[in-house]
Amino acid sequence: MRNPFTAHPRDVGETYLEHGLFACRYGMKMTLGGIAAFIHGVFPFLFQKTGSTVTRELNETLEQSAARAAAKRRDVL
Repeated sequence: MRNPFTAHPRDVGETYLEHGLFACRYGMKMTLGGIAAFIHGVFPFLFQKTGSTVTRELNETLEQSAARAAAKRRDVL
């Protein structure tokens, strides 16, 4: 049976610790972007570009991570 704590991190080319740190940073950026978007919804003159900027940054981060994982899988094969 595969270890549930290391199976997914290994699948994406990371150790348990690397994956945990990546996920925590990603989640924190997502949370802060969401808070800024919420505040912008109430006060439209605040954080006018923050939500879209954070969304683009998160997307780029995820695409880069997926590319690294794909490269590691190719190296293994």
